[in-house]
Amino acid sequence: MNKTPFDIDVITEKFGLKGNYTGYEVNNNGHINSTFILIFEENGKSKKYILQMINTSVFKDPERLMSNIVGITAHIRKKAEDSGIDSSRATLHFRVCNDGKYYYEDSENRCWRVYDYIGDVYTCNTIDSVEVFCNAGKAFGDFQKQLADYDSSSLFETIENFHNTVSRFGDLKRAIIENAAGRLDSVRDEVDFALCHEPDAHVLVDLISDGKLPLRVTHNDTKLNNILFDNTSNKGICIIDLDTVMPGLSLYDFGDSIRFGANTATEDEKDVLKVSLNLELYEAYVKGYLSSAKDALTECEKEYLPFSAKLMTYECGIRFLTDYLNGDTYFKTDYPEHNLVRCRTQFALVEDIERKTDEMIAITKKYC
Repeated sequence: MNKTPFDIDVITEKFGLKGNYTGYEVNNNGHINSTFILIFEENGKSKKYILQMINTSVFKDPERLMSNIVGITAHIRKKAEDSGIDSSRATLHFRVCNDGKYYYEDSENRCWRVYDYIGDVYTCNTIDSVEVFCNAGKAFGDFQKQLADYDSSSLFETIENFHNTVSRFGDLKRAIIENAAGRLDSVRDEVDFALCHEPDAHVLVDLISDGKLPLRVTHNDTKLNNILFDNTSNKGICIIDLDTVMPGLSLYDFGDSIRFGANTATEDEKDVLKVSLNLELYEAYVKGYLSSAKDALTECEKEYLPFSAKLMTYECGIRFLTDYLNGDTYFKTDYPEHNLVRCRTQFALVEDIERKTDEMIAITKKYC
């Protein structure tokens, strides 16, 4: 029998899990943490939990990480209860360890956390349904609206300069100079594209400095597979993967959703001719998002919604390119060129967004 990557007896005892353990499944959706579905049986019924090993190379302070998550999930849970919504499905519920912490550090310095499994839901890696993408927009709009009165200054920055595009561009320039993996000659076209778009990296950062954009509680990783959709209603009921919740811009969240969800191809598509922005899906998301978040946003935030889609796509592309030049030290990869393929997909989408910017602006104005 293969040894499990965790000690189930210790995990069960530390987090007070109930029932008889019957096995586990591996969840490979995430790029960063290792995730397992624990299966127990209690009173003849199956009971599941999510067990995650926190990647402390990325999230270096699990205490602060969990402080952020516990704070905002409690806030959302209270909002759900006040609205008569099932709070057990409206947000994640993390288990408290028997020492009062929300994570457990084992003898190998690995950090583990557990939260309740939410059933009768599905996630999407790609969305080709207008209805579902509109519901996705509403889900992230609800998330923004629910946390509009949460003090963003009380949150810790779990990854420094996570969506600071000027800083990300600086990381790329260092990676180009250092050429740690010896790959620079194979990516000259991608590097040239990134360098030509440097002015875009400064736009939102400058608006923050000028006091024209407010810092808010933001998710900062609003891929569509971070929404749990109800199996019956298809509505987005719960936002997951909360590790990057911290002070940021609503535009980061909106733009990243469009980057991921309105793309006609996946992040891993090798044929860039399949990559484009689906304007019908863009409109669906704008409609859903602004139906919830419109009154919580400033006029400046609304104005820069279309640009944010381009910027977040560009930022993601330069992050993949940086990691490729550095030797794939951040993102999980399945083959040597994986990060380069991802980079090329993002840059192809940037180009298509540039072609469709005027249409995106007109669509956004319809719902503002």
